[in-house]
Amino acid sequence: MRIRLPLGRTLFFLSAFAFATVALLPLRLALDWLGLDERGFAAREAQGSLWLGAISEAQWNGVPLGDLQARLRTLPLLALRARVDLDSPDAPKRVDGGITVTRNTFGVDDLTATLDTVGLLGGLPIARLDLADVTARFDGGTCRAAEGQATATLAPVASLPLPGQMTGTARCDAGALLIPFQSASGAERMEMRLMPGGQYQARVQLLSATPAMAPALTAAGFTATGAGFVLERQGAF
Repeated sequence: MRIRLPLGRTLFFLSAFAFATVALLPLRLALDWLGLDERGFAAREAQGSLWLGAISEAQWNGVPLGDLQARLRTLPLLALRARVDLDSPDAPKRVDGGITVTRNTFGVDDLTATLDTVGLLGGLPIARLDLADVTARFDGGTCRAAEGQATATLAPVASLPLPGQMTGTARCDAGALLIPFQSASGAERMEMRLMPGGQYQARVQLLSATPAMAPALTAAGFTATGAGFVLERQGAF
């Protein structure tokens, strides 16, 4: 029985050749081709192909990600989207998600990660950020869609009894990726705005701080306001 190829034999083989060329592209060249270095992604070494490769000592804008495994997804290519899935095989759930790039957009998909941020946020008392199924899409540097949960683990501030964690849900706001964090009691809050290049703006508000805490908080950079003590920072990772 003769099988007729619906796309035509020539088009079929051209498509297969194009797919094989992309899939077998060396991972090091593929990362450059996708422009990830322009968005702050760096690594000591990339081995293998885009189909299945390994990245050593990866980081994003200075935030360490560790050693990662990279794999190209095939179906998004049909929609002219390149999605590379990343995971940390030696430390499950430290990094697990995808990076998606098109001609005009860039984003992360279903990203679960543990990010050590000590010393990377301009004096903000944030020791770690935990992301859970976070998706964010940027078009020309503007946030167009975002969802997922994030947890910020607070670092000690002059040995003051601050809550251990604050949680928030990602969304887009005024072109930035916004995560409004809040503690379980609601007395501690933080708004963090992120841009794809690693720029951030953050505002920490402590509503329950007592007058006895004022000297230590002031020394840590907080300012007394009518709504508690506030610390504002902006910069880049």
